Amino acid sequence: MGKIYSGIEGCDPPKITGDFDQYDKECEKYIKDVKEFTKEHGSGLYAGKEVRFPVADGYARYMVLSLRPVELIHLDIEDGWNFQYVERLTAADIKEKLRSQKGLKKLFQN
Repeated sequence: MGKIYSGIEGCDPPKITGDFDQYDKECEKYIKDVKEFTKEHGSGLYAGKEVRFPVADGYARYMVLSLRPVELIHLDIEDGWNFQYVERLTAADIKEKLRSQKGLKKLFQN
């Protein structure tokens, strides 16, 4: 069973306002801050990688803190979706999902 953190202390996700361009910028900064935290406090090659799972009309988004043991940080941005089986993910599941995401990004980058 993996450990899922709802966020990191001192780094709160942005609040949705009427200015969506500003919100997008704040989300990018939040993701960058969480990534820096995971690079400093996480372990392994996958620390700081974002893993996404399709849910409803968006994605449940997590940042890898560690794969041994599995520790993820939930990125509560946009719709803030959660993946219902996130606690059951193994290191192999996460590696495969990241490999799949990379392949799709490469396929659709043009």
